[in-house]
Amino acid sequence: MTQEITFIQREQLKAKPDPASLGFGKYFTDYMFVMDYHTDHGWHDARIVPYGPLTLDPSSMVFHYGQAIFEGMKAYKTPDGEVQLFRPDKNMKRLNDSCERLCIPQVDGEFLLKAIKQLVTVEKDWVPEGAGQSLYIRPFIYASEAGLGVHPAHQYTLLVITSPSGAYYGDQLNPVNIYVEEHYVRAVLGGVGHVKTSGNYAASLKAQEKAEANGYAQILWLDAKENKYVEEVGSMNIFFKINGEVVTPKLNGSILPGVTRDSVIQILKHWGEPVREERISIEEVFAAYERGELEEVFGAGTAAVISPVGELTWNGKTIIINDRKIGQTSQRLYDGITGIQLGKLEDPFNWTVKVSAVEV
Repeated sequence: MTQEITFIQREQLKAKPDPASLGFGKYFTDYMFVMDYHTDHGWHDARIVPYGPLTLDPSSMVFHYGQAIFEGMKAYKTPDGEVQLFRPDKNMKRLNDSCERLCIPQVDGEFLLKAIKQLVTVEKDWVPEGAGQSLYIRPFIYASEAGLGVHPAHQYTLLVITSPSGAYYGDQLNPVNIYVEEHYVRAVLGGVGHVKTSGNYAASLKAQEKAEANGYAQILWLDAKENKYVEEVGSMNIFFKINGEVVTPKLNGSILPGVTRDSVIQILKHWGEPVREERISIEEVFAAYERGELEEVFGAGTAAVISPVGELTWNGKTIIINDRKIGQTSQRLYDGITGIQLGKLEDPFNWTVKVSAVEV
């Protein structure tokens, strides 16, 4: 894709929020990237424009048939004032995997990454520098064609918006409480659980609402067929350290292949630490606890990075993990991943990508 990216200047820039009160996804920057698709023209009209409301026809197919996907990634400010991305190639690949599953035309990943770099260059002053802070980047695509026929749309819109954000769970490394869902299911084999489509998250809200009402931060989902095998948490992949070995559910077609998940596995192997991907039942997790072998539980995801779990409740029974304290492996992984992301530690994997100044 060789098209140019048009830049439309904003008349007046926004006032930036207090860095101490960023939260997650509450504030949005001055600009956004937009690009359109039509079957007659392909992806076209790439532009960076002032952030603002969208105008959509009431019959836009995204409202009726749910063709919508998204990604989540971050930009980080390094100690020398540079800005860098973390494994953006993985996000571009997963975006196109989601496109393929939802019959959305694929995007040139190299071009989209170029556009994201340009957008982040424009918004460089919005990248926060505090502990646990970053510029969250949300690319997404939706069916914008007007019509009620049930078929893949012929028109789509791709946007990238950015948001200066703090820690996803507030106190980033304070262990969270998680409820193992026993009634609702998130995804099934053959469905769309392995891609980032909006409907997956809509389907999770009822169980999440119930969990939050009872004091839990997140849901741990089990498989839809037997309601037995661990899959993932609503916003993270899940890991268990059992008898000195880290175990995470094997990707099976209904689990999202997280970028941070893959990073954790690669880092542990690099350190020479035992780690394996396999199907693991919730009974096995609780049995390991009873034997005194469940040492740590933690989630891994772009938003939270590493989130230790202090309490798990399933089938009327609650277990307390590591006395509700962050474990040694969880802490080391958090320090290692964020150290690479922030440019404070060596990157032996070549995961980081500098956002060099780009003319717009």
